[in-house]
Amino acid sequence: MDVAPTPPVTLVIFGATGDLTRRLLVPAIINLTQSGMVGDDLHILGIGIDAGDDAMLVDHLDSFLAGMDDGGAHQKSDGWQRLKKRIAYISGDFTKDDIFLQIAERLKASQSGNAAFYFAVPPQFFGPLVDKLAEHGLTKESDGCFRRIAIEKPFGTDLASARALNAEILSRVAESQVYRLDHFLGKETVQNILTARFANMMIESLWNNNYIDHVQITAAETVDVGMRGKFYDATGALRDMVPNHLFQLLAMIAMEAPNDFGAEAIRSEKSKALSALRIYTPEEAETHAVRGAYTGGTLNGNPITAFRDSKDVSPDSDTETFVALKLYVDTWRWAGVPFYLRTGKAMTARDTEIVVTFRQVPFAQFRETDIKRSLPPNRMVIQVQPDEGLSVELSIKSPGLSVDTVPVSLDFRYADMFDIGKMTGYESLLYDLFIGDQTLFQRADGIEAGWAAVQPFLDVWASGAKRPDPYAPGSMGPACADDLIQQDGRQWHALGVLTHNHKKQAE
Repeated sequence: MDVAPTPPVTLVIFGATGDLTRRLLVPAIINLTQSGMVGDDLHILGIGIDAGDDAMLVDHLDSFLAGMDDGGAHQKSDGWQRLKKRIAYISGDFTKDDIFLQIAERLKASQSGNAAFYFAVPPQFFGPLVDKLAEHGLTKESDGCFRRIAIEKPFGTDLASARALNAEILSRVAESQVYRLDHFLGKETVQNILTARFANMMIESLWNNNYIDHVQITAAETVDVGMRGKFYDATGALRDMVPNHLFQLLAMIAMEAPNDFGAEAIRSEKSKALSALRIYTPEEAETHAVRGAYTGGTLNGNPITAFRDSKDVSPDSDTETFVALKLYVDTWRWAGVPFYLRTGKAMTARDTEIVVTFRQVPFAQFRETDIKRSLPPNRMVIQVQPDEGLSVELSIKSPGLSVDTVPVSLDFRYADMFDIGKMTGYESLLYDLFIGDQTLFQRADGIEAGWAAVQPFLDVWASGAKRPDPYAPGSMGPACADDLIQQDGRQWHALGVLTHNHKKQAE
């Protein structure tokens, strides 16, 4: 199906000289330009504190693109050659009025007056930026022009701050103008969850507590905190990953079928699912969550400094670099089905996946056979990254005269069938921002529902009652994470299995 190009728009990027802009936003816009999804009526107006002019920003971006690991493909592309002619820059302090007066003049002279303001800045500037834009009339939609605001995570640091930030922003602009980003939702595999569920009767008919035993959602990283010690020590794994990335994946799995695939119908069902997350008492929070911090060691042959010894991290820090939770979605569909979530740094593999484990067969027809192992449960593994794909694990009879079963996987990998190229995950998010489709963006009630579910854990840990357990770099996390799931008679899915299978097949 052909996709219509976006309308004329000026993308105003606050933080235009930062890492997010050069590493993700601009390559994504180049991809959109190359594919014809945005035209030459898209203009970029960068705002930053660094001194310079239009040529400075273009040279800054050009140098970065030339050094990318794609061999400079983005930098050499026709899309970049066209796009860089439409990049402008304003240098100054965006906490001052002068910047906004200049922005207003640029937009007044633009072709359409349409503008999308992208906040690629630290979260403490989100509220003040909206205030400044509103004070100077830049959020007012008139004469058929749209004005939209794109806000990166983290959206708040707890329930109270998220509520306060939503209240501040929505006192200035309408919810329909606010696009709260979670870049996980730009990934093809994540978007495909809804299609896989609702376009396949054999999947959706089994998608309930009658057939599903439990769900695991994992976002593991092999990298350590690196030079982000100050940020990470103040944030931790739970705040950084759970209320946004992992809960968005959970909502896709747990939501009910929307009335249609319009933005509000989908966002309403996702918000309902997050609102149904059980809110634990302090006592329950202590027993339904564990956390850890990685120690010193080696990972893939590289030395890893212990988190507490990292630059800008307090030596007596009690911030976690790993967290695992056991949650419940208290709806009719999911009653009694535990959702196990885990995320961490310096782990054994880079792996973001959803594992849906189905119940065991209800009776043992194979009791009198020569089966030498217990019948494993069926599983569906949705691989979000890397090597995006889907695997269904079944049991079949192995060749021979005896009746013996073996587990096999039916694997699908996006790259084997589709040319997904060097996508950043921001292409669909930026495209939808420009056309005004909020399906992949978070709504205020969903944000607050997520923070409400994790607030009991934050409160318990703030008391300092239990420090994070240590775990070695290159492991699957601390031993307490295994205890959390093994006490229910279950085990974590091994990290990187689907990716390993694909590599083995390629060999």
